[in-house]
Amino acid sequence: MTEIACVNEVAFAGPPVPRMELPGWRERFGVVAGITTRGTAAEPFDLGLASDQPVRRVLGQWAAFRTAEPGLPLVTLGRQVHGTEVAWHEGGRGWLLLDGVDGHATDAAGILLTVTVADCTPVYLLDSATGAMALLHAGWRGASGRILERGIRLLRGRVGTAPRDIVMHCGVAVCGACYEVGSEVFDAFGLPIPAGGKGLLDVRVQLVRQAEALGVGEISVSKHCSGHDQALFHSHRRSRGRDGRMIAYLGRPLPSP
Repeated sequence: MTEIACVNEVAFAGPPVPRMELPGWRERFGVVAGITTRGTAAEPFDLGLASDQPVRRVLGQWAAFRTAEPGLPLVTLGRQVHGTEVAWHEGGRGWLLLDGVDGHATDAAGILLTVTVADCTPVYLLDSATGAMALLHAGWRGASGRILERGIRLLRGRVGTAPRDIVMHCGVAVCGACYEVGSEVFDAFGLPIPAGGKGLLDVRVQLVRQAEALGVGEISVSKHCSGHDQALFHSHRRSRGRDGRMIAYLGRPLPSP
């Protein structure tokens, strides 16, 4: 039977990068897994690739983020399109920016997988048997398009991942109480359309249902909401497009020399 838990990401007492960490993943699996926050400074910590902040500030924040965790010489990120493309990574150094990619996966140490979020769900996948991992950006289009299944299928094809060995976390995202959507969203998930054509929908609930159907062994869901936890997180919907972006991240550091 699938184990499901609701958890809070916890503030990480590390270098001066505002972020929260998935509880227990560092200790259980030897990975760094978390999400940046908006921080408490006068200027928000914003890692959006299309940020309205001055380029120097954004690059400085990215530089701080990159050096916050040692042993991860390659950072992968994508120009996300709310699709279902998941890229496999073998290794390298520096920055790898891919167009049209909404997910990343690897079984190699030294690679920091990242996705940009500000209401959409970051989905963390860890194969507890092989150590392979994936990080997905799942808005309603990606989730209804089955990016979760695509990510799991990629892990299975590359390293033979069995769904029962997968530990999955649906991270900080807008909750159902803050997310009113139209009929096209309900239709995309195969759900009944509410009277009047609009209603509240929780994408994380839909992802959990998909994961259960796929046989994922362990699932947790963040208690945080980017919509109403406004002191902590950026929210595209709440700000009507004026807010910044967080970075969700997952990687296994190389051992210290």
